[in-house]
Amino acid sequence: MSADLAKRGRQQPNQRQLQQQQQQQQFNSRALAPGDRMTQGAGNGNGSSVPQGTQSHGDNLPTPPLHTKLDIQRIPEDAGGGDATQNAATIILTPTSLNLTNTTQNVAANNAGSGNGSGLPTPGGVHGDEYKGPQWWRYLVRHWVNTSEHVALLAIFLGLWAMAWVLLPDFSEPQTVIMRIAFLFVGAQISGILVTFIHLPDMLGMLFFGVLYTNLGFANFQGYQRFELFLREMALINIMLLAGLGLDGDAFKRLWFMILRLTLLPTIVEVAVIAGLAYLTLSMPWLWGIALGLVITAVSPNVVVTVMLKLKEDRLGLNSGIHTLIYAMTTCNDVVAIFMFGVIISVIFSTTSLTQQVLQGPIGIGIGLVFGYLYGTMLQYLPSRNATYANGLRFVLTILGGTIAVMGSRVIGYTSAGALGCVTTAFIARIGWRREESKLTPQQLQAQQIASVPKRLDLLWKFLKPVSFALIGKEINFNVLEGHVIGYGALLVLVGSLFRLAFAYLSTYGGNLSRKERAYITISGFPKATVQAALGPVALDLARAATTANNDQLALASNVLIISVLAIIFTAPLGAILMLRLAPHWLKHGDAVEAVDSPTTPTPTATGQVSAFKRT
Repeated sequence: MSADLAKRGRQQPNQRQLQQQQQQQQFNSRALAPGDRMTQGAGNGNGSSVPQGTQSHGDNLPTPPLHTKLDIQRIPEDAGGGDATQNAATIILTPTSLNLTNTTQNVAANNAGSGNGSGLPTPGGVHGDEYKGPQWWRYLVRHWVNTSEHVALLAIFLGLWAMAWVLLPDFSEPQTVIMRIAFLFVGAQISGILVTFIHLPDMLGMLFFGVLYTNLGFANFQGYQRFELFLREMALINIMLLAGLGLDGDAFKRLWFMILRLTLLPTIVEVAVIAGLAYLTLSMPWLWGIALGLVITAVSPNVVVTVMLKLKEDRLGLNSGIHTLIYAMTTCNDVVAIFMFGVIISVIFSTTSLTQQVLQGPIGIGIGLVFGYLYGTMLQYLPSRNATYANGLRFVLTILGGTIAVMGSRVIGYTSAGALGCVTTAFIARIGWRREESKLTPQQLQAQQIASVPKRLDLLWKFLKPVSFALIGKEINFNVLEGHVIGYGALLVLVGSLFRLAFAYLSTYGGNLSRKERAYITISGFPKATVQAALGPVALDLARAATTANNDQLALASNVLIISVLAIIFTAPLGAILMLRLAPHWLKHGDAVEAVDSPTTPTPTATGQVSAFKRT
């Protein structure tokens, strides 16, 4: 009897091991469909997924839980009992709480995640594409990550309005001027969300709402003109600070010649063509024509960056340094256009002698560079990078520096110094911050970038974007529009853009790029929106603020604003559509190792891509 028991004791481990191997083969041969019966527990070192201590008899498998979820987990080499096959991976099956009445759909949803990438559940307990609800709901679910930002802004407005209704009831009633201004921005934000449902840039909805608002008679902000001017200047300051932070000295050193060609040659040609046509068709003086050309020639960083982020997700154009080139070209183009516009406008509205008008430009350049260098250097050391709230304090000081540069230059009479001082401040400060980031560990760098100054400026732009586009749309009053201004203005935008595209394509020669890649870089300079919304009303604001009213200057400034709006309407949606539709046909797919750039602001430049002159 004892001999039989001993014999059974020796055979039992072998039978158990054989059973476990058979069960493992069954798992490997099956498709692991959601309705399959799976066992629970981790591998026990023998390549089996049966839990230790579980004993099966005959061919009966252990009773599984209601449902299980499949995970793949790496096992260190020193674990697994010496089994070589166990070192690769082990299947871990953990129980999940599911509804038995909808087994297949629920298991698929738990295995695949939410299915929409947004974290927003759909009705009925079914996730993602499983739910066949209204089209607007499915669109909202798919784009909840981006749409939730706009909804959060609306929630912030409602909360602030509720507080104002309690604390300041005289200013929070709907018929007051301050509330009409607030409703303009909120309506612009909602309109921007709605136009995205038809795949148009949100800025168009904001612009059209401003036009509708003023033609319905709600845009009479009498007594708040200075507040309106302040909001416009803050939008411009935000754009210029982002442009300065987006300048990348390393990328410019590598691609400086092509960036210089793409920045200067198309800009000079487009400005010259627009100024000449404006002189011939609208009888605009040459200085006003050049100012108009500088407003129109600026490329929209908002449209370009949005498209580039989408191309990065689709892994298009990463292997030729095209992203780096487009970011750098866009940023440099905007910096040149904004600075030169400030110089020309300061000359136009100058009341000094001819000699002082000639010196306006050089003196403004000197003031802007000196202020930007000194203030940017201060931001490198104040506050210390080890301070608890370093990023928050840097953000406040950066905004303050840009505001001092722009508004202070207007006070001293050298408008051109403001734009250059703003950009230089951000550029010099960013050099020191990048030097500090190079000493951080990857974990510290990730935490630093989450709350960095560019990220906070990007958040500020979420509030200022509807302000900028709604205010420029507010200036379009159909009752005072002249048909010939609209007709000739559309002609100016069209002809100037065609000349820009032609000379931009010529500027791309000299690098190791294909014809389609050169053509794609060319059309990336076509969309206009953000800078036009910021610069378009500047001349009109200065004309209105003049001590003695000049009707000629008011008329010319109004024409500049109207043509700026036409440029936004014609080029922003068309440019975005062309860039998105042509990218799969004109750009090549990049490898994973090459997708190292991660732009975080509306006008970034990547630093980790290969040169456009060197194809991998």
